[in-house]
Amino acid sequence: MTDTLNILSEIQLGDIKLKNRALMAPLTRARAVNHVPTDMMAEYYAQRAGAGLIIAEATMVMEGNSAFMNEPGIYSQEQIEGWRKVTDAVHANGGKIVLQLWHGGRACHPDLNDGKTPVAASPLAITNDEVHTPNGKKAYTVPRALETNEIPGIVAGFKQAAINAKEAGFDGVEVHGANGYLLDNFLRDGTNQRDDQYGGSIENRARLLFEVLEAVIDVWGSGKVGLRTSPLNSFNSMIDSDPVALTTWLAEHLNQFDLAFWDLMRTDFLGQQSGDVMTPARKLYKGNLIGNMGYSHEEASASIGENQLDAVAFGVPFIANPDLVERFAANAELNEADPTTFYMGGAEGYTDYPTMN
Repeated sequence: MTDTLNILSEIQLGDIKLKNRALMAPLTRARAVNHVPTDMMAEYYAQRAGAGLIIAEATMVMEGNSAFMNEPGIYSQEQIEGWRKVTDAVHANGGKIVLQLWHGGRACHPDLNDGKTPVAASPLAITNDEVHTPNGKKAYTVPRALETNEIPGIVAGFKQAAINAKEAGFDGVEVHGANGYLLDNFLRDGTNQRDDQYGGSIENRARLLFEVLEAVIDVWGSGKVGLRTSPLNSFNSMIDSDPVALTTWLAEHLNQFDLAFWDLMRTDFLGQQSGDVMTPARKLYKGNLIGNMGYSHEEASASIGENQLDAVAFGVPFIANPDLVERFAANAELNEADPTTFYMGGAEGYTDYPTMN
């Protein structure tokens, strides 16, 4: 594919120029200590600076909204300084990195948040999984529906996180609107039963997401802000009555923001929902479209060469292959990832995967 675009081609995502189109997808790895990024995290991300763009893991925008025990935050000065070590290390290795801004919503648990009841669009608990807590695995609890007058505080939390991410040296941010966390919980009708201006029609259900995008763009400018959505993913007990219609609506209405990119997850982790969301997104969305979930090197390059996508985000392959882009360039064999070490903590399965050399 020397005469067409492929995964190794350069690209401009808004104001962010990338050396290739192989993005590192946001991957929760639970290696922070007291929600503060560590030196080991800086090493991990620096190892993967060959990615065209690293989208760092889901990061708490506000205190008291932990869903994973050891995930990082971006609401304190100590966290900003910890992330600064990460961004400095990535930049020293020639990479670009953006931070994924996240509110866990109903995926949070009282045992992780000093007994605080989690908040959500509606008082519906996650039922298809359990959460790891300091007291072992537990069922998710029924969340409290956010009051309408509390929602501006959520938007303000995202905006302050965006300000803090800039201080920490990131090249931009991605708003996490996927996988059943707070913004997605509002967006999809299976979990949003509200009767105020944030419920009912797609326009109302998207209102919080769009208010957050506006607030974050006010900090960064639209050319350094991306968005991730997952209209088909049933992870965290999520469902929508018409995910294709939802995607079609978003594809049209996201154009007003002139985002750096839209990171769209194409399938369902659990295989319960199906549909083609990529075609309407590509047809109607005028910005850079990033595909994610299960792409091989070959499919990614073909999709880019055929103008179906602008870039592809890889998750598990980047866990096991810090030099993934170099392996793509050499058509080399990939390391296999060990799922038992994804969230266990420590260097094993984190910074010890071998490179080709």
